[in-house]
Amino acid sequence: QFAFQENEIKLLTAEIERLKNFGCLGISPSLEGLRDENAKLKYRLNFLKKSLQEERSKSTKSMININSCLQEIFGAAIQAAYPDLENPPLVVTPSQQPKFGDYQCNSAMGISQILLKTREQKVIPREIAEKIAKNIPANECIEKVEIAGPGFINVHLRKDFVSKQLSSLLINGVQPPAIGKRKKVVVDFSSPNIAKEMHVGHLRSTIIGESMCRLFEFAGYDVLRLNHLGDWGTQFGMLIAHLQDKFPDYLTVSPPIGDLQAFYKESKRRFDTEEEFKKRAYQCVVLLQSKNPDFIKAWNLICDVSRREFQKIYNCLDITIIERGESFYQEMMKDIVKEFEDKGFVQVDDGRKVVFVPGFPVPLTIVKSDGGYTYDTSDLAALKHRLCEEKGDILIYVVDSGQSVHFQTVFAAGQMIGWYDPKVTRVAHAAFGVVLGEDKKKFKTRSGDTVRLIDLLEEGLKRAMDKLKDKERDKVLTPEELKAAQRSVAFGCIKYADLSHNRLNDYVFSFDKMLDDRGNTAAYLLYAFTRIRAIARLANIDEQMLRKAAREEVLILDHEKEWKLGKCILRFPEILQKILEDLLLHTLCDYLYELATTFTEFYDSCYCVEKDRQTGQIVKVNMWRLLLCEATATIMAKGFDILGIKPVQRM
Repeated sequence: QFAFQENEIKLLTAEIERLKNFGCLGISPSLEGLRDENAKLKYRLNFLKKSLQEERSKSTKSMININSCLQEIFGAAIQAAYPDLENPPLVVTPSQQPKFGDYQCNSAMGISQILLKTREQKVIPREIAEKIAKNIPANECIEKVEIAGPGFINVHLRKDFVSKQLSSLLINGVQPPAIGKRKKVVVDFSSPNIAKEMHVGHLRSTIIGESMCRLFEFAGYDVLRLNHLGDWGTQFGMLIAHLQDKFPDYLTVSPPIGDLQAFYKESKRRFDTEEEFKKRAYQCVVLLQSKNPDFIKAWNLICDVSRREFQKIYNCLDITIIERGESFYQEMMKDIVKEFEDKGFVQVDDGRKVVFVPGFPVPLTIVKSDGGYTYDTSDLAALKHRLCEEKGDILIYVVDSGQSVHFQTVFAAGQMIGWYDPKVTRVAHAAFGVVLGEDKKKFKTRSGDTVRLIDLLEEGLKRAMDKLKDKERDKVLTPEELKAAQRSVAFGCIKYADLSHNRLNDYVFSFDKMLDDRGNTAAYLLYAFTRIRAIARLANIDEQMLRKAAREEVLILDHEKEWKLGKCILRFPEILQKILEDLLLHTLCDYLYELATTFTEFYDSCYCVEKDRQTGQIVKVNMWRLLLCEATATIMAKGFDILGIKPVQRM
């Protein structure tokens, strides 16, 4: 028997309560074999201690979100200064100019307005700011505060605090702040149609969705990446009928369909012009939907040809995604219709079954007049499955802005029928604008056709190689290094050009602009990153020496450019937090560009490696500055990883 002292039992109870917030108290299957109650208790305590150690270890290694820390400090100060004020405004932002400190708390003006409106008290913001400043609790990050102008509170950070955080980053790597209970995120992105080639319109959904998944994964969420393929519907009737005519032995000999786009166009032409073919196509749809084995095989053959083509593009862009097309939800649609009928939400309109959602003038059509289902039905089925079967806490649909009203209606229908509460579960449409040509019109080929995505990627590779050869990189890089640089630049520039624009806006696709190594482009950032990584190497400082220095050296931040760079590096967690909230990835691109330009200012002003002017021999290595270089590169590398960009060591 295990005898636990009273204080240990108290500790266990308190820790259990505390850890409920972290979702750490899972029941392990191995517990089933522990019949003895005392053994169970000891097992639970050991499990608890281990979980606590892991949580504490993670929190000490995690990067600190300085903005969040300051919000907590000022939140406490405002609460102490104005204990009766409900939900006072809490505004903390980085300062735009060094003379205004490092951060600013701008809550005083808002509090002044609230006091005037709710209590008819006229208090000038400066007095409120002074009262808040007097109530700031003891903390490790603030050196001093100053009241400026009408009531801004300028915050100056402690240098030893910033230095300590940079050292922690160098020792532990880029660790995200702890998120508490691990939530499940379902991201629906890419979603091309079977039998149609991926075109430039699929580029944005694929790139944005992949990057969002990488961000949530890095932040510690459980992410499910879904490809909602258009793999079901009436178009498969004409495709199967055409397959039967063109390759009658398709059941025994795999048909050599090389160009599925041409195959689709041929079947569509016949469907529009041959009445007999059209009738047979409709019969094929019926047989496919009734799961006739021969027709299911034909359907699978067509899907497989498309999958192989899609995968070539996913391989180029380094996309990881699970296929779960419209066909996956077919069996669920009957139950979806019945559920809406049972709850009295269905109306019959001209033979159609429709659902009116309050606040939306156009209803959802869940059954057509011919008895068939629609996109509305499959999207409702997908929504329910992701909420109720996948148990998603956050659902994100990365689909173009043209679908906004549709998704708003579907999400509102899900709330109306009780599938989720928006206060508990986040369901978001991450909409995006269209890709424009340099003429500011929809991006098309010269003949007016939609631009094939594979052609675009191949053109990117060609132009990247031309650019590298213009810079005579082929004379200093090995063939393998040159090819790696080519792929890094080509695909990195295409991704970055998209992600660096606010996704809500349309953007102009221009190879010339995206391959320019000046300004906010991937070419500039990749080149800057390679240069930063080379500084230590050229000073004959290897990784082991840097790791040793990170543990032993104090990062001196006396020079204004060292201080500016150090603070910029540490803003990374607050940048990521903002994107997790608003899903706007261009903020990360803007930050990486700011980091690279801030580094350039630092490098131009502060010698990292000092050399003899006559001989060129290294006479002094300022190790703390090399560590600032390393910290910059570490953050840039993680930023690139989230954006899906692969840097190279030599460029």
